[in-house]
Amino acid sequence: MGESERGETAPRRRVSYWCANGHESRPSFAVDAELPELWDCPRCGFPAGRDEHQPPDAPRNEPYKTHLAYVKERRSDADGEAILAEALARLKESREL
Repeated sequence: MGESERGETAPRRRVSYWCANGHESRPSFAVDAELPELWDCPRCGFPAGRDEHQPPDAPRNEPYKTHLAYVKERRSDADGEAILAEALARLKESREL
């Protein structure tokens, strides 16, 4: 299918975007189109910007946390010791019956 069937294409321009890993992407846009500030890098998926010397920062991925890690954020070691002592006392009590 050529231009004769689709009509003429709009005038285009290529714009360079750089990601934090230094990859350059060069998508093309219509000359009269508004350019997006960020573009996803097709190589690594990081956000890319038009300033080669100051690309956007890579997104920060939080590591997977276990249930225990979340509990430790909410409770101190002293709280944990008190809860453990209480649970052990109940267990000891139930075995004596």
